[in-house]
Amino acid sequence: MPDKVNKSNEEWQKELTPEQYHVLREKGTERAFTGEYYNHKGEGIYKCAACGQELFSSDTKYESGSGWPSFYAPIGEDRVEKERDTSLGMIRTEVLCSSCHSHLGHVFDDGPAPTGERFCMNSISLKFEEK
Repeated sequence: MPDKVNKSNEEWQKELTPEQYHVLREKGTERAFTGEYYNHKGEGIYKCAACGQELFSSDTKYESGSGWPSFYAPIGEDRVEKERDTSLGMIRTEVLCSSCHSHLGHVFDDGPAPTGERFCMNSISLKFEEK
């Protein structure tokens, strides 16, 4: 089980850029087709930009056409938490880092095999480490 990271909002504000803080801690969303990783093709691991926990492998990344980096599975089910999100007048499933509880994006049930899931993540929530 990943270690839990507990920091105050003030600590997060000192460590993150204003844009990162808005998405990771205030559940914001970056505009489609603008993030660093939406069209990224490198081989490696995508980590949480807040705490560094490994979240997704480039082996599970695919082009969904959504404008955000998409993955069909996390590295392990223990790496992310899913919560019901009723903001914006719709029902979605929010994806959070299981270690620091930062907002990463949302998961949808329209992804490819083998999972059928599309983890639609904000680039700014991720940090890529090349193999």
